[in-house]
Amino acid sequence: MADRVVVITGAASGIGRATALKFAREGDKVVVADLNGSGQDIAKQITKDGGKATFIKTDVSKQEDVQNLVDKAVELYGSIDVMFNNAGIGDMGSILEPNIDSYHKTIGVNQHGVAYGIFAAGRKMKELNVNGVIINTASVFGYMANKGTFAYQASKGAVRMMTQTAALELAPFAIRVVGVAPGGVDTPIIQGYKDKGMLEHLKKQQMREQLIQPEAIANAVYLLSLKEADVINGSIVMLDDGYASFK
Repeated sequence: MADRVVVITGAASGIGRATALKFAREGDKVVVADLNGSGQDIAKQITKDGGKATFIKTDVSKQEDVQNLVDKAVELYGSIDVMFNNAGIGDMGSILEPNIDSYHKTIGVNQHGVAYGIFAAGRKMKELNVNGVIINTASVFGYMANKGTFAYQASKGAVRMMTQTAALELAPFAIRVVGVAPGGVDTPIIQGYKDKGMLEHLKKQQMREQLIQPEAIANAVYLLSLKEADVINGSIVMLDDGYASFK
């Protein structure tokens, strides 16, 4: 399955970075998208290692940015085979004392950013007659309630339903849409909770009582993109080391 064109949002760090490196190692062309300019370093690293990659600065909360990302990917490489809508941000706050700006920002990135990616990639894959795969990053917290993360959980619950609905609508065009629901992954978002005393709690919520490494999520995302995973469609795959299994 090498030599596909793979677009990854939020690819400058965490799960996105690990996934970009994974696809590149497997021989795919990778479009590294992120609002953070350090995504350029990931593209350079892939190129230095003999792979093919380019960086496109993208604010996924802006529909025109995401459309431009997909258009540029096709302009550069001639196709789009995999779209990984991964960009996301964390959010903490009380429902009784909400930060409305933070709420809108979280929904804008985590929910609208995924929707824009589905819209742009779905249309382009249909136009090019590509049997593509759209993969969306949801979360175990799109299923299970937690205190103090209202906007984050609302956005991830939306990703779950958008994945199912998009899969149904795009199935006639042989385009698969699947989601992944990570548990506690060792990313900058999770590390941001360290000062709030949540890190040890998150570790204990998983069967092996340790944070999941981004590379483990990247491996699962890669597997879902393969033809061998063709029967997985409209599903959210739990990548949570058992978090949701014993609560």
